[in-house]
Formats: sequence, C-alpha cells, structure tokens
Amino acid sequence: MDSERTIAAAVWGHMGTLRHFHRWVSPSLGIDLGTANTLIAVLGGGIVVNEPSVVALARDSRRILGRGTAVGRLARQMLGRTPDTISAVRPLSEGVITDFKLCEAMLKYFVSKALGRRSLWRPQTVIAVPARISPVEKRAVFHSAERAGAGKVYLIEQARAAAIGAGLPIAEPIASMICDLGGGTTEAAVLSLGDIVVSKSSRVAGEQFDQAIVEYLRRQYSLKVGLQTAERVKIDVGSAWRLAEERSLEVRGLDLVSGVPRKAIVTSEEIRSVMTRTLEEIGACLRETIEQCPPELISDLAQTGLVLTGGGAQLPGIEQYLRHYLGIPVRVDDDPTTTAARGTAICLEHLAQWKQVLMSDSGSL
Repeated sequence: MDSERTIAAAVWGHMGTLRHFHRWVSPSLGIDLGTANTLIAVLGGGIVVNEPSVVALARDSRRILGRGTAVGRLARQMLGRTPDTISAVRPLSEGVITDFKLCEAMLKYFVSKALGRRSLWRPQTVIAVPARISPVEKRAVFHSAERAGAGKVYLIEQARAAAIGAGLPIAEPIASMICDLGGGTTEAAVLSLGDIVVSKSSRVAGEQFDQAIVEYLRRQYSLKVGLQTAERVKIDVGSAWRLAEERSLEVRGLDLVSGVPRKAIVTSEEIRSVMTRTLEEIGACLRETIEQCPPELISDLAQTGLVLTGGGAQLPGIEQYLRHYLGIPVRVDDDPTTTAARGTAICLEHLAQWKQVLMSDSGSL
C-alpha cells in the first residue's frame, strides 16, 4: 500500500511539473481591452501589462513610430503634443475597436511584452468586452487578437469578468451587483446562480467627465485645454461628494480672447458641479438595472449592495454619491483598475467551469 501511494504521489508530482512547464512555455492570457488602458494577466503570474491604449504613428504612412514600439505609455505622452507629421491615437472608442490595424498592432506589442520569449505556442486567451458589443465588433476583437498572436480566443462580458475578479458569490442564489466604470463604457450587471440576470451597458463613462471639464473651462474661463489637462484636473481636484477639505488647482491653457497662454485657479467645488450631470447619468443607468431585477433579487441588493470597479471607481466620494442616489450599500473593490483582468485570469484557471458562459468565434459555448 505504501509503495502504491509513493507511485501515485510521484505520478501526480510529475503531472504537476508537466502542467507548470506547459504554462511556462505557453502561458494563457487574460486581457482587459479598455478604451483608456489595456491590462494583461498571465495565468499563474498576475498582471504583467498595464498600459494606456494609445499608439503613435506617422500621419502619411501610418507607420508606428520607434519601429513599432511607440505604444502604451510612450505614445500616451505624445497625446496633444505631436507635430502635424505625427499622430497619437486610441484604437478603441467607447469600448469598441475603431481602427482594426492599429488595435492589432497594439495588441501584438502588448502580448509580446507579456510573453517575453517563453511562448512556443499561441496562447489561449480570454478577453473582457462590453456587454452591448455588436456581432461585427465581436468579430473585430477575435480577428485582432488572433492576428496579434493569440491562439483560441474567448470573450467574456466586462461586468461578469469584474464580478469574478471581485470575488462576488455569483454562483449562489443571491443577488450580486457589479458596476465597472471604465474610460469608454459603464458596465452594470446583477448576477445570481452563476449567470447574468440583468445587465446594462452605457457609453457614458470616464471620458465624459474629461470632456465636461474641457467645455467648462472654455465657457467659464475662456481657457482652451486638452483632454490630458482635463483628466489631470479630474484626478487632482475632482470628486463625486463633498470633501473633508476642499482643494484648488492652477490650470494652464490658451486664452481664447488674447490668444496667449494663461492660467486660472479652479476649485474642487466647481469641478464637482461640472461632473454632476455625468454622475447622474451613471446613477440612472444603475437605477434602471436595479428596476429590471425580479423583486426577490432587489430585496437582496438592500443587503448585498453594489461593488464598483474600473478606473472611475477611484473618483473620491463615488461610493457616497451612489449610496445616496441608489439607497443601497456601495463599496469600491480593493484594486478596482485590475479587477476585470483578474477575473479573466480566474476564468482561465477554471476554464471548464466557465466555458459555457464564454463566447468563442463559433458563438457561445
């Protein structure tokens, strides 16, 4: 009996070594393909890529600068600062691909960076996408990922991936509500018994905050600024709820009257008022999601509440605002920007369990 146990232990140990070796030479990838940022998780290795979804290219030839390396952080530094011969662009808008070739090149660069020189085979990949993505847009994601070097590709709804990454008890007969506040889309869903009961996707998200700030500075101060500056204003003094200590910030831009550079001082109170309309639209999206739930699940939400993920969840006071707006408990995930990417990695770890709710190039499995 002892010898049989020894042999069995040796066999299991050998199989474990083989699995580890296979993961090393051909790691599976989980990708959160976002409008603002792209994150890649390697199965067993955590988040290995977290870069802006930006590409810099020559306008005439549309050739990516730096021999194909002007992608991500390097390209983002060029946004709004390029001469006429160079363009820094985002291949995605409102959560979907708008430039197939650039998205393919961007993904190829990120996948290569994630794998290094380890991969001998094309990696199995799970990609988080918006729930309202069209069949044509799905095909674009499949095509871009495959051309970028991925092997078998599966898609998963952004909200489902975020719920899995946040560790919500979505397999239990109780309501779990998630909201992923991204740069291009807001993805909300209520899940129970392992599936989505109600979901809603809105293209009102983080970028609308930035655009509102740009328009406000132009209207109130006759100051022209770019979206990069507006994003910095949002991060430095923006909030969804009153702060314990209100702040102010010096903003530089072009005076539209005199045509010369000028600066203005803005406060957190006025920026908060500027962001109110977008916050109300996000709140309305969440309220509609709740209203579409069966009564029993709505009663669950009074206790289980809402979990926020995505870059927008980092806005100070967002949980207090939504708690007041919706009347249910609200909390922010511990690491909201990586939640969906972590969810894709968990799906890969337990692919047999989640395969039935994933989308493949042949449809739902």
